[in-house]
Amino acid sequence: MDRAGNARFTLLASYNQWMNRRLYDAAATLSHDALVADRGAFFGSILGTLNHLVVTDTIWLKRFAAAPDAAAVLAALEDTPMPSALDAMLYPELPPLRERREWLDALILRWVDTLTSAELSARLAYLNTKGTAFVRSVEGLLTHLFNHQTHHRGQVTTLLSQAGVDVGVTDLLMLVPDESGR
Repeated sequence: MDRAGNARFTLLASYNQWMNRRLYDAAATLSHDALVADRGAFFGSILGTLNHLVVTDTIWLKRFAAAPDAAAVLAALEDTPMPSALDAMLYPELPPLRERREWLDALILRWVDTLTSAELSARLAYLNTKGTAFVRSVEGLLTHLFNHQTHHRGQVTTLLSQAGVDVGVTDLLMLVPDESGR
C-alpha cells in the first residue's frame, strides 16, 4: 500500500496532538471562571473556542467516516452524535473536554497513518452545516482540518497570553526533524 502521500499529514497530526496537549496544560492552570470568561473571541471564551475545535473536528471526521470507502479506524465515531451547531458547548468543563480532545487526536493520528496516496486524491461529497452540497478532495479537506485547528489554537494562545499564561513555543518547526547531522 502506497502511503508516501501521507507523511505530511502524519507530521501535521503529530503537531496537532502536541499543540493541543500544550494548550490544555496551559488552560488547566486557569480557574473555571477564567476559562469561561467572555474574552471577545469568535467563540467567546477559551473554553468556547476549545469546544469549537472539538465540534468541527467531530463534524469533519464523521463526514470522512460516512464515505463509502472510509477507513475502518473511523468506525469509532459511529456512536458519536453529529454536533448541532459550530458554537455548541459540548463540554462545559475542561477535564471531559480534554479527554475528548485526546481521544480525537489519537483517532486522527491512527487514521492519517492508514491513508494512501489514492485515498488522499479521492473526492468526498458532503453537506456543510447549512445543508449546501460540496465535493472536494480528501487531501484538501484534511489540509483544511489542520489549518482550521492552527487558526483557532492561535486564538486560544492569544487568550491564554492575555490571561497571563505563556504557552511557550508553538512552531511546527519543533516537530520537523533536524537533518543536519549535529
